[in-house]
Amino acid sequence: MHWSGIQQRRSSWQDGVLGTNCPIPPKWNWTYQFQVKDQIGSFFYFPSLHFQRAAGGFGSFIINNRPIIPIPFDTPDGDIVILIGDWYTRNHTALRKALDAGKGLGMPDGVLINGKGPYRYNDTLVADGIEYETINVHPGKTYRLRVHNVGISTSLNFRIQSHNLLLAESEGSYTVQQNYTSLDIHVGQSYSFLLTTDQNASSDYYIVASARFVNESQWKRVTGVAILRYSNSKGKASGPLPDPPQDEFDKTFSMNQARSIRWNVSASGARPNPQGSFRYGSINVTEVYVLRNKPPETIDGKRRATLSGISFVNPATPIRLADQYKIKGVYKLDFPNKPLTGPPKMETSVINGTYRGFMEVILQNNDTKMHTYHMSGYAFFVVGMDYGEWSENSRGTYNKWDGIARSTTQVYPGAWTAILISLDNVGVWNLRTENLDSWYLGQETYVRVVNPEATNKTELPMPDNALFCGALSKLQKPQDVSSSLATSIIEGRSKLFFTVLMIASTLFLVSC
Repeated sequence: MHWSGIQQRRSSWQDGVLGTNCPIPPKWNWTYQFQVKDQIGSFFYFPSLHFQRAAGGFGSFIINNRPIIPIPFDTPDGDIVILIGDWYTRNHTALRKALDAGKGLGMPDGVLINGKGPYRYNDTLVADGIEYETINVHPGKTYRLRVHNVGISTSLNFRIQSHNLLLAESEGSYTVQQNYTSLDIHVGQSYSFLLTTDQNASSDYYIVASARFVNESQWKRVTGVAILRYSNSKGKASGPLPDPPQDEFDKTFSMNQARSIRWNVSASGARPNPQGSFRYGSINVTEVYVLRNKPPETIDGKRRATLSGISFVNPATPIRLADQYKIKGVYKLDFPNKPLTGPPKMETSVINGTYRGFMEVILQNNDTKMHTYHMSGYAFFVVGMDYGEWSENSRGTYNKWDGIARSTTQVYPGAWTAILISLDNVGVWNLRTENLDSWYLGQETYVRVVNPEATNKTELPMPDNALFCGALSKLQKPQDVSSSLATSIIEGRSKLFFTVLMIASTLFLVSC
């Protein structure tokens, strides 16, 4: 189970991906234990193995400010989670088999909103009898909407009929507050909006999540529709949906919208000092990586996805576990700073990060579809994006003052996005595309950050319940699965214990 955006400070052991954790065996339970004291915001969790996220198992994870630290807006009258994502009626094993056979996934069968299908806004496109989501509100109130794209590979435009969305937070960072009539939310991204219920409630209102960066006329069925219902509503929603952005011939519209999302440098986050007190723009870069992706290609007879010409192969023994036991040959610490010029290859190649270094990563998307990229262990600064090939001259366009700090960023087709990362969190951290199909096909790597002076102050010891697999499988003891399960929260130190036995959609709420 991966906790997307949770930084797992000093403990990549808890990150829940193959580079750090052995898989939890069937019918076993395993307890994650981690602290969130230096974070606030809206995140989500999901199963990270074998395309399982396509079957569900995801949920929201909220970290609240401590009471002594004010939030940069009036306390909302309610807090509402909205999970949006594309959906296939085929199960995740069938989708996996299609990818293994060298095929694409094809068009999704729809978009779910909080696990439910679309309201019947159109008798031709939507069958009768489908259960849909209804969000009940009162007039004259302000609600915080936490919207997460938990889908497989489709960017979605989110909008609410006749209402503005005041952006307030993204993946743990408070933003400069500004209104949007709609916002593109890409796979793996999370946003908080403030919604004011200031309409006349002549009828219910549509909540829409529709596919973007596809042939939208052919993808009309890939639209999620829920209902916003005022307590004094006078009737059902009817008529056409609110229009998506009319930018078929303006490829800069969405990118300019993304550029407009900026860090609120005067707001306090998890700590009392303003977010902007970390002046990332004045720090010297110590290492630069240009990561280029391309459309899937054939390597050794298999259809694979690559980063800089390398398709990542997950080792049988997790990287962090191999380091702990000094097992050689599990991975290579040789990921290139620039894309390979020769034929692509399949390797377990890892980036060698420098502890307390400051890394610049350019994500160059030479594919024809939208990608989003996520890095575990950190909130990076999104400092620039543009169409075309990145060059050193592109640094002149960087935002060095209030670029948003987040864990997942979009990279437009035929474009680049530049991020800056302060490597202050020791561990082995996954850097991947969030598009599940490309991730499954190998478009990922890890950044290994080691303190040369081993100390528990920068990395916690290996947990007592660590699982063993691969070259260390003989160390694994059988588990007594009859023991009772417990989930507890120790608020005094913001330490969380989550026992995972089965996958279920649940919301976790904690105070930081």
